[in-house]
Amino acid sequence: MSDDVSDIAAYYDESVEGEHGRLQRHQLEHDLTWRYLDAHLPPRGAILEIGAATGRYTVELARRGYRVTAVDLSPEMIAAGRDHVAGAGLAAQVRFVLADARDLGDVGATGFDAVLLMGPLYHLQDEADRRQALRQAHARLRSGGVLFSAHISRFGIMGDLMKEHAYWIEDQAYVRAVLENGRRPEDRGRGGFRSYLCDPAEIVPLHEGAGFKTLAFAAVEPAISAEDDIYNRLEGQRRNLWLDLLQAISQEPSIIGASRHLLYVGRKA
Repeated sequence: MSDDVSDIAAYYDESVEGEHGRLQRHQLEHDLTWRYLDAHLPPRGAILEIGAATGRYTVELARRGYRVTAVDLSPEMIAAGRDHVAGAGLAAQVRFVLADARDLGDVGATGFDAVLLMGPLYHLQDEADRRQALRQAHARLRSGGVLFSAHISRFGIMGDLMKEHAYWIEDQAYVRAVLENGRRPEDRGRGGFRSYLCDPAEIVPLHEGAGFKTLAFAAVEPAISAEDDIYNRLEGQRRNLWLDLLQAISQEPSIIGASRHLLYVGRKA
């Protein structure tokens, strides 16, 4: 493994409460991701969730009857996930494993019906590490099993940066590094939300090179940029109708890169 990600584990150890509430703030990402999960998950079976965090997806998957192996790099995230699963009365259906996405030896089991890789790929800065994480996921899927992986677009994140960190634009070396390489400049050190922001054009070839057949590649925050509240305020039938429309356009190539978060769905060939 070419990159020491202990700083990323430490970042999440200190961010448990904020991470647990993240999908409440970004409700379109959550709702549209579930539309794709509902469309492509098998009706039953075993799921390997890599980057399970505090268990926002874990709990609902277990509630739906899936057997879940929940993996995370952060001990504090694992502890929070255990608490949320136990609080929902679902502890018997979930196994927790502390592990790096690039080395799933401690998971042991193979033959999973689906893998959720919903965060690690946007913290692995070296392409070799991203490929290794995909190989690890591929090896643990049964033939025909389905992979879901999440990514952050280096273009779609600009709305968030303008809204929350407008000063960022003044550091032109940083701006150029992100646009060219998807990461902070080499001389800026470690720590914080150290991430890899993808060029959307690389995602399908990356996965197909790892042995997956593409089923979908979608924006999960299409058309809203950083304005989560315009969706979060919607209720009832109006919300569902907007979600229907946003799902319908979520694979439109001209808008995929403008979404902060992207979702890839593929089947083990």
